[in-house]
Amino acid sequence: MSLADRWAEFIYRTATTRNKLKIIITPLGIIFWFGLAALLVFASLWLDRLWAIQLPLTPPTNIFISAPLIAIGSLLALWTVFLFFKARGSPVPLNPPKKLVVGGLYTYVRNPMVLGWVIILFGLGILLKSISLIFIFTPLFTLLNVIYLKTIEEREMEKKFGKEYLKYKQRVPMFFPRLRKQK
Repeated sequence: MSLADRWAEFIYRTATTRNKLKIIITPLGIIFWFGLAALLVFASLWLDRLWAIQLPLTPPTNIFISAPLIAIGSLLALWTVFLFFKARGSPVPLNPPKKLVVGGLYTYVRNPMVLGWVIILFGLGILLKSISLIFIFTPLFTLLNVIYLKTIEEREMEKKFGKEYLKYKQRVPMFFPRLRKQK
């Protein structure tokens, strides 16, 4: 069994049993997520200073461009949290809802929270005039999430929800909504 399989199995077992571990791990998962985002922002600012590079935008131009991006990304992320809480779970993989969430934003994309965070990081890159946040760390964040989603979360979801998730996965794209309806 591969490391990804073992990790998916651990998440599946923890998510499908009633134990106190969930109560402890849920806040740790939230802290990890925000910590990772903060680490990427601070690392990008450090790298920009080290390389002495910066986007050639001046206030208020960078603010006018970044504010809608940060607002849209935040709205996407918060809406997904609301949908998870409404379904009596959390976005933390070890404490998910018991039913597959397929309504709201999840009708259009399978991972709207990650999409929201990518948009937030891109907006922060513009606001902070950080070339490395836009061109290195936001793509790195996206890549890490795709790797996690493909190798661990999707396996765990398939195990937990079976054919229902497989049909949903075929019907709904990972990040970018389809512009045309499927036949």
